[in-house]
Amino acid sequence: MVIKDTGIAAKQVLLADLDHYTSEAGFVRWAWDYNHATYDLKLEDKGSVYYLRIQANVVEGKIEDPHTLLELEEPYMGKHLFPHGLDYDSPVPDNVLQTAKRKLQLLNEKLAAL
Repeated sequence: MVIKDTGIAAKQVLLADLDHYTSEAGFVRWAWDYNHATYDLKLEDKGSVYYLRIQANVVEGKIEDPHTLLELEEPYMGKHLFPHGLDYDSPVPDNVLQTAKRKLQLLNEKLAAL
C-alpha cells in the first residue's frame, strides 16, 4: 500500500539529517547499499505486524557519507508474513494507517524545517 500526499515524496535531504529525524520518529535504517537506503517503522495490531517503509535514493554522494544527498520516494506499508516478507496488498487496519500517517506528518514537519 502506497501512502500518497504525505509531502515526503521527492523531498531531498542529507543522509545525516534523515538518519537523525527518522530515528527520532522510531524508524530504523535496515537495508542500504551504494544507491539507496530503506527506513522501516514497525507497527503492531492484534498480533499482526506492519512495516511503514521509506526508500531514499542517492542523488549525489555515497551512502555512509553524512553529506550524501538523498531523494525520498512515496512511503508504503506492508503486512509481515513469516517467513516470506511483506505483503503490500494486504489491507492495513485504520488505526495502524492513522498511526503511520501521524509519524509521516511529524517526519515531514521536521524535514521541512531544514
